[in-house]
Amino acid sequence: MRSLKIGIIKEGKVPVDKRVPLTPKKCVEAMQAFPHAHVVVQPSPVRSFSDAEYVELGIPLQHDLSDCDILMGVKEVPVEQLIPNKTYFFFSHTIKKQPRNARLLRAILDKNITLIDYETLTDAKGKRLVAFGRYAGIVGAYNGILLYGKKWKLFDLKPAHLCQEMEDMQEEFFKVKLPPIKIAVTGGGRVAGGAMEVLDKMGIRKVSVFDYLYKQFKEPVYAQLHSGDYNTRPDVEVWDSQDFYQHPERYQSTFRKFTKVTDLLLACAYWDPQAPKLFTEEDTRQPDFRINTIADITCDVNGSIPCTKRSATIDDPAYDYNPESGALEGPFAKPGNITVMAVDNLPCELPRNASRDFGRQLIDHVFPHLFNGDAEGVLARGTIAKDGKLTERFAYLQDYADGK
Repeated sequence: MRSLKIGIIKEGKVPVDKRVPLTPKKCVEAMQAFPHAHVVVQPSPVRSFSDAEYVELGIPLQHDLSDCDILMGVKEVPVEQLIPNKTYFFFSHTIKKQPRNARLLRAILDKNITLIDYETLTDAKGKRLVAFGRYAGIVGAYNGILLYGKKWKLFDLKPAHLCQEMEDMQEEFFKVKLPPIKIAVTGGGRVAGGAMEVLDKMGIRKVSVFDYLYKQFKEPVYAQLHSGDYNTRPDVEVWDSQDFYQHPERYQSTFRKFTKVTDLLLACAYWDPQAPKLFTEEDTRQPDFRINTIADITCDVNGSIPCTKRSATIDDPAYDYNPESGALEGPFAKPGNITVMAVDNLPCELPRNASRDFGRQLIDHVFPHLFNGDAEGVLARGTIAKDGKLTERFAYLQDYADGK
């Protein structure tokens, strides 16, 4: 087995991203666990882990990474910074034909780069192996509670991005004193798991979907809603998750029953554009529509939540949706508005914690395939481009890469 030199690249995307694929300690751990791995780090003034923290643990800094076999980053690499004939790992945001990244994919093919996208690394059953979802859920739920407190002048929490670590953020939890509201969490994956971690640590009780819908409580409570709780197929009586994921267009939303009892919605469920939206803009105008604050953690613009009409930023995370006019206004403009949090890079608010978590997943689920042979085809399945061509699995991106 020949040794592989891995370069951790400086993030070049603007706005800057402070996350890293491998923290200083995870670099050390990776090299101990895989003796054929040699990790170097490109100096960066923006990382949440300083150059000095890498040097302290004996990780070399190297400006020019052209002698590396593998280059690892987090976000899209600016076209002019791509080094030809290399293997890159990063989130390319190309598999849904995102308009802004067609030029990036074209450059990857032109420069003969092998691109392995973290989003496409899956096990044999199609389950993703590495993701920042848990921290999106953690920060998103915290932001949702922060906004609810601010909207109703109940308490004032320190924004997550001003906390050095998650421990600092958890110090804020004791300030949370909520009336007996009902909080809905949609989804069953990493994102929902992260959101529920926060609610549990805040001491908010989880109740069954039935109790959530039909019982009154003297304390704040939350319920986790799965797809089968708020979608139905009119011609079929029995819920079948597999059928829903294969034919979402055949389903209708039954979420309306939850809009009558929910105060705060934490939207954490993956949404297929073919699937029904949770509710309509017309629904928001009904007198019994109760939701007044939404943390759209998945942040699909014009997606499952119709009042998410644009994404927001970490510094300016929320806006109001006016149900009467359908227009967007400044946050907390008036009580009848729905306040929406729609930040699309939530894990960046706790970059040190999110990076540690991500590095753990890389070492456990990706490095073994890099160094012990890719017998299960994990890397092969996750490869979008190789030898100047799109791989068979991603051939559907050809017209997109060609700018058509």
